[in-house]
Amino acid sequence: MRFMRHITLAALLLAACAPAQDSQRTTPAAFANKAASSVPAKQLFGVKRSASAQRPAPFGSYAKGCVAGAAQLPETGPTWQAMRLSRNRNWGHPETIDFIRDLSRSAARMPGWQGLYVGDISQPRGGPMLSGHRSHQIGLDADIWMLPPERLDLSRQERENISSISLRRANGAYVNSNWSAQHHALLKAAAEDPRVARIFVFPGAKVKMCETETGDRSYLRKIRPWWGHHYHFHVRLNCPRGARGCVEQAPPPPGDGCADARQWVADILDPPPPKPVDPNAPKPKPRRDYTLTDLPQQCAAVLSSD
Repeated sequence: MRFMRHITLAALLLAACAPAQDSQRTTPAAFANKAASSVPAKQLFGVKRSASAQRPAPFGSYAKGCVAGAAQLPETGPTWQAMRLSRNRNWGHPETIDFIRDLSRSAARMPGWQGLYVGDISQPRGGPMLSGHRSHQIGLDADIWMLPPERLDLSRQERENISSISLRRANGAYVNSNWSAQHHALLKAAAEDPRVARIFVFPGAKVKMCETETGDRSYLRKIRPWWGHHYHFHVRLNCPRGARGCVEQAPPPPGDGCADARQWVADILDPPPPKPVDPNAPKPKPRRDYTLTDLPQQCAAVLSSD
């Protein structure tokens, strides 16, 4: 593969400069394998500026994988704008891009909304990111800002400087005055889409929706409480049909999940005592960065593709 050839060439150059005894001990192939297993994958994927020239396909899991043949969400559309363009994270599986377009049209029909401001989706080839998310690696996650767009002609610089709004109060136990019926309707529209596996939002928002929903409540099962997620909500799509290399997340538990969200809120307001520390328990190992060899084997081809 081209990627491995590049590493091998680097190995040859280094070997030429090394003492003779070192060059006899370490072959270029061995050096290439060592490099692929030691360089953080985020440094390899984070510098790619365009998608791979391959058929669209997610490989691996949401927090450990990559995406081939990703599509780019145009920077500006009739009902959306991609934000923080300097990050180059407005890429995703084509199904994700189609979902965002569809949801933005729904948002544009709501009072006071022109469409959507779209945050991070994925890098051009997915994979671990240089900063931020652990997930968003296979092009099936997207962050939707809570800020209702009043205009969709923001310049690149404005998109770097503008911030979303927070909807939480009391550390996420409740919504604040920025919460609106339109936020409820937008989250509901997203959750009712059959392409969506789950949506992450702060606990107080889920409880508020549980309290105010008067119709079909089945969609609430997909809306899951999670830390943060008060400036944006996080949409996660199911693996596309026929995507054999894609690893689904386990489905949410049965039911509407409202009791679970209320327990999150109770724990925020009255935190439980910390669990006793077992002095004999092994210390947790620090989390290390993934390397290319940790990812599905297809990711090497995604990385090396033109």
